[in-house]
Amino acid sequence: MMSTLTKLALGAMGQLRARPALGDAASFVELPAPDRHGGQPLMEALAARHSERAFDARPLPLPVLSNLLWAAFGVNRPDGGRTAPSALNAQEIDIYVALPSGAYLYDPALHRLALAAGKDIRRVTGYQDFVDDAPADLVYVAHHVRLDRVPASQRSGFAQLACGAIAQNVYLYAASAGLATVLRGWIDRDAIARALGLSYDQQVILSQTIGYPPATAPAGGQ
Repeated sequence: MMSTLTKLALGAMGQLRARPALGDAASFVELPAPDRHGGQPLMEALAARHSERAFDARPLPLPVLSNLLWAAFGVNRPDGGRTAPSALNAQEIDIYVALPSGAYLYDPALHRLALAAGKDIRRVTGYQDFVDDAPADLVYVAHHVRLDRVPASQRSGFAQLACGAIAQNVYLYAASAGLATVLRGWIDRDAIARALGLSYDQQVILSQTIGYPPATAPAGGQ
């Protein structure tokens, strides 16, 4: 695990780098169909929602990852509508999933993951030390070309609102499924963009760590 101070120093020098992937980075990961039933009632999930900054290193099973991504921004209607709102139906937010085996782009229409970077970029997704070994980090990226009907000066604000709705979906799913999560804005956006090979019109907005809480995790949150 790399310390926060080391990350800050490397980030200042533009040297914050990913690690080699653990295992083979498959080109695609087919996700099982999400389970749209069960879980806690909404009011109970809201009561349980909180941020957690300690994570067990065990991986998320594929069905859990499938449910998580569908809850975040999956397709929930035959017309292609999503679980989170998007102004003008621009659907400008992409979710990248940083796993030990590589970084993947979530495709909501096909409900699968497509390889974006065959390396372990988890340590790059934030300055906090816990991101290095948590099982998954979500990176929210706005693709501004999809907001072509919005004035350029307002696109970032629109994207941030959409991102917030998606992140809250993740919080509620985590609360319902007994997972731990925290949304993070203290990130090196340039390092993340380099690691993912993003284009000039893609904006890294936030990252969100998710996994199982350790038995000794402290109570509380924000």
